[in-house]
Amino acid sequence: MTLVMTVLTGALYPALVTGIVRVLFPYQAAGSLIQVDGKTIGSELIGQKFTKPEYFHGRPSAAGDGYDAANSGGTNLGPTNPDLLKKVKDNIDAFRKENPAYTGPIPADIVTASASGLDPHISPAAAYAQEQRVAAARAVPVARLHALIDAAVEPRQLGFLGEPRVNVLKLNLTLDREIPVRR
Repeated sequence: MTLVMTVLTGALYPALVTGIVRVLFPYQAAGSLIQVDGKTIGSELIGQKFTKPEYFHGRPSAAGDGYDAANSGGTNLGPTNPDLLKKVKDNIDAFRKENPAYTGPIPADIVTASASGLDPHISPAAAYAQEQRVAAARAVPVARLHALIDAAVEPRQLGFLGEPRVNVLKLNLTLDREIPVRR
């Protein structure tokens, strides 16, 4: 019985489900990879580290050296852990340094890592908090970036699951396409 169940649930069923998914949802089954000019530049599902001022930045990552899919995981530090508090304070200081024109409250997601360390999304508030820096770096009015962020906001799934969010890679690709950096 063990051998039969192992073959059935460990080989046949996964092979069947994988085959069906590849036929019905080929884009998702292949990792939701984003290609530009025939070159794979990332996935909709895994965040990337953006550091240049002309790009929107994602959440901090606790996965390996940052956004390391092979080393996914959060910090596992509790809310009263001094190491977590220091890390968040350092992230707040870095955010203020990168975005000196922003004076509002800092959205929590832009200074804290997600549970997986790979989250490709930020809140709309985190995107709006960075728009002045990106607008200055790209020499465009803030209102133009605000409209791009508005268009990039993904609603709650099924209308009630999760929160509205912005995929950082997709937003940055839209920026490069619509408002190229002037060198």
